[in-house]
Amino acid sequence: MNTGVKITVFAAALAATFGTAYGVGAGVGPVGEPAKPAHGAHAAQASAGSGPQAGHGGHDGAAAQGPAAGGLQVSEGGYTLSLDTPSIAAGRGELRFSVKDAEGRKVTGYKTEHGKELHFIVASRDLTVYRHLHPVRAQDGTWSAPVDLPAAGAYKAFADFAPDAPGAKNVTLGADLSVPGAYAPAPMPPAVNTAEVDGYQVALGGTLDPGKAGELKLTVSKDGKPVTNLEPYLGAYGHLVALRDGDLAYLHVHPNEGGPGPDVSFTATAPSAGTYRLFLDFQHEGKVRTAAFTVNAGGAGAKPAAAPAAPAAPGAPEESGDHSH
Repeated sequence: MNTGVKITVFAAALAATFGTAYGVGAGVGPVGEPAKPAHGAHAAQASAGSGPQAGHGGHDGAAAQGPAAGGLQVSEGGYTLSLDTPSIAAGRGELRFSVKDAEGRKVTGYKTEHGKELHFIVASRDLTVYRHLHPVRAQDGTWSAPVDLPAAGAYKAFADFAPDAPGAKNVTLGADLSVPGAYAPAPMPPAVNTAEVDGYQVALGGTLDPGKAGELKLTVSKDGKPVTNLEPYLGAYGHLVALRDGDLAYLHVHPNEGGPGPDVSFTATAPSAGTYRLFLDFQHEGKVRTAAFTVNAGGAGAKPAAAPAAPAAPGAPEESGDHSH
């Protein structure tokens, strides 16, 4: 069985304005099991219009070419992501939040998916910082998670979950998070087909095409030798999250069925032409690592030559991510 999982995405035109003393955070959910439905496309059904996006050029004005995705709205399907800590100081701290229903009550019942009730992701608006968190829920429905955000800036937080309620569908909600202080967004790392993290080399093959399903294959090696004993992480040998430059539309796809490396393949569809940042989580020797790539969908492809990984914000290399439990 070689079942592919197809990502569906919102293609909405959202603009982000960055002040010199304003910061926002974005997050990524954990890996799921092989051949499960993609996250980020659970409740949205409407396609979005066209228009330029903020950020590193965003989209080129092309209309959405795929069905819906998640993370573009703070409220959807009767649920709202409420951050108790919408602003947090740079460095190590704790994020607290809840999901509220249409009556404003904190949700306490969730379906377990891929080993977790809720998957929580934080990423910077310039897509150079990525954190994959595993928050803990209190009995009253308040979630908390430690996080290390290295510098002031604009971030976004994502909550990916399925309420334990009759007829409830998966929902991915997104909310702005700020780290106050002087801030200038970093340039988008160049599109290259290799990344290095903690001595591992990851090669990206295939293309991400607008409105068309295609295979993305990631090959993991270390010291020039293929890694053939990747370890399951939340039920899968790899986990791929894509965030669209400009509005940070959230795409979460699980791998096609396969063995423990060195190849991990995914079937994915881009919602529109534009630039995307891909984050691959994989586990080896008991540690989860993250390799990041910039991909141009419907435009110029990645450069074939290897290039050094983009420098991360001080004190927290983005390639390693943050897989706090």
